[in-house]
Amino acid sequence: MSLFNRKKKLEDTSLKYGVGLVTYTDPSGMIAEQFKTIRTNIQFSSVDSDLKSILFTSSEPSEGKSTVSNNMAVTWADQGNRVILVDSDLRRPTIHRTFDVSNRKGLTNYLSGNASLDEIIQPTMVQNLYVITSGPVPPNPAELLGSSRINTLIKELTDKYDLLILDAPPVNTVTDSQLLAARVDGTILVVPQGIADKNGVRRAKKMLETVHANILGAVMNRVTAQKSEGYYGGSYYGGGYYGAEKTSKD
Repeated sequence: MSLFNRKKKLEDTSLKYGVGLVTYTDPSGMIAEQFKTIRTNIQFSSVDSDLKSILFTSSEPSEGKSTVSNNMAVTWADQGNRVILVDSDLRRPTIHRTFDVSNRKGLTNYLSGNASLDEIIQPTMVQNLYVITSGPVPPNPAELLGSSRINTLIKELTDKYDLLILDAPPVNTVTDSQLLAARVDGTILVVPQGIADKNGVRRAKKMLETVHANILGAVMNRVTAQKSEGYYGGSYYGGGYYGAEKTSKD
């Protein structure tokens, strides 16, 4: 299969079952450039600290945190970094569909002691990018994510890779993201323009602060792109990155 056909197949599959990887299918396009800008802004915002693990979340479901985290993972890998992307949304996993990989063994298998780390890490079609899928949906996601094995996992992955990215569930719906945010170097909130409720975003921020999460800032997505072709019905992802000092007043 040619590279073009492979990208087209992945684009069709991910948009239908996972999220769109525009940074892979159209790496020189406007939207991909927005993700590169966000990457640069995040790097500059953490210039004085060693940022090895980042969690992406949102206040509510279906606000684009998987699209942002997955495309950011591709963007960082394209820069030459060894990146590992982990699907820690154990209730509504998408990474296995987005990257068209097996979900037979994943994070839940490791956390429950039924698989080794080497068994759950999978390469992707993107050079330098590896993924750990969710694995089978468990009956007790919060208990697994709050176990001591998650600390071991994060330590091993940050030792082995340049950057660990966690695609986590929405903050206001379950406690999973709070459990994880307390264990990573930085957390980023994804906030869709015109969709996210301000009170909901404030509540999510306060809940993250309760566990002393290091909130790096927010990514505003689904920003209307006037005078452009747009994406996902006239909007595009990666509208802007706002550092924590700018979100703290809202």
